[in-house]
Amino acid sequence: MKMIKAASAAIAAAALLAPASPASAGPYWNKTVKCKETDPDGLVIPTRRGNGDLGWNHFSGKHNIRKCAVVNAALRGNVDKKNGPRREYWGYAIANGGRQVKIVVVVQYARRSADGEYDAGRGQKIGVVTAYCKGVRKCPDWVNV
Repeated sequence: MKMIKAASAAIAAAALLAPASPASAGPYWNKTVKCKETDPDGLVIPTRRGNGDLGWNHFSGKHNIRKCAVVNAALRGNVDKKNGPRREYWGYAIANGGRQVKIVVVVQYARRSADGEYDAGRGQKIGVVTAYCKGVRKCPDWVNV
């Protein structure tokens, strides 16, 4: 009986010293809101800093959208495509000389990302997952002027 108690005490002590990490911890992402916009339905949609997979840090590098105004202009319009909490807002950037490019902003209007990897926290929304120019690998630099 004494050996079981001694072993139990040692296990309990080791458990107290072990670093605490939640079992469902997802990848790191910066939840800080860089910009936000309200759509015509009254939904406040944040654009979070995120990481390489979603949010500002994802699309500003990979897709070359570097101004909140580009994302917010699309979000001020009606939802163009909706599938549950996933929404797409479409807009157009038009340059002097008539050049134009379609901007697609993808939003997850839910606490968790579609794959369940990311959690915005109680009462919060993931917000803008990505934004890109349709039909090109990267948005042209003039979009950000």
